[in-house]
Amino acid sequence: MQHRHQETRRPPRAYDLDELTGSYDAERDPYAEDLTEPKGVRALRLAKRAATSTVVIMTLVIVLVFVIVAKTNFGKGKPPPGAADMSTNEMLKELSGYQMDPVVAGAEAQAKRRAYEKAVAAEKAAKKKAAARAKALKEKREWEALKRRMSHNPSAAENQAYAKKMNALKGWGGCWGSLLTMWNHESGWNEHATNPGSGAYGIPQALPGSKMASAGADWRNNAMTQIAWGLAYVGSRYGNPCKAWGFWQAHHWY
Repeated sequence: MQHRHQETRRPPRAYDLDELTGSYDAERDPYAEDLTEPKGVRALRLAKRAATSTVVIMTLVIVLVFVIVAKTNFGKGKPPPGAADMSTNEMLKELSGYQMDPVVAGAEAQAKRRAYEKAVAAEKAAKKKAAARAKALKEKREWEALKRRMSHNPSAAENQAYAKKMNALKGWGGCWGSLLTMWNHESGWNEHATNPGSGAYGIPQALPGSKMASAGADWRNNAMTQIAWGLAYVGSRYGNPCKAWGFWQAHHWY
């Protein structure tokens, strides 16, 4: 069978009848072909027309996009929904959405209790430490001031007054009479008293006197340093001045 070549024909134009009757005007027909126009020029003209239409359409699309973006809020400036925006049912749903296990809640409470107790204990310890430091500093300053005053050749009465206070601080207030009498025999409460025979020196008659350097470098002239050393010696050797005086009465030395 032979296939005939079918020519594609354009649909009849509305003005074909006018053309046949002689009333057709090609200048008014937008689809009229200019048979005198070269094909290349015609193609270029059609391409320019298509490009112009494309630019116009793209411009309209861009303008439309900008308008949409400008009018869109994207949620800016709007606070998140809060309790005022929630209904009672929504709140109940939110509350019932999570239930904490009693064991977990108990562990949380215990952790908070331990943290609180630890903080309270640390605060108390810090205050106690600060108070102890302040007390020690105050006592040191008072002691240094007293030693400075006693370094200016005090009288026997002044030496006795300070020794009585220091003896009481050691807890030996009931043995003051024993210490007063014993050191009166030893040195007359003179911080510069020297035994020419033995070389004993100072109020407690340390032998040799340089032993009192363990209580202070100013042991030669400071009665406070000598008294501190003498009380330490009495306590370590005899326990208290009463026992030391008892020994002295039997041996005339201690």
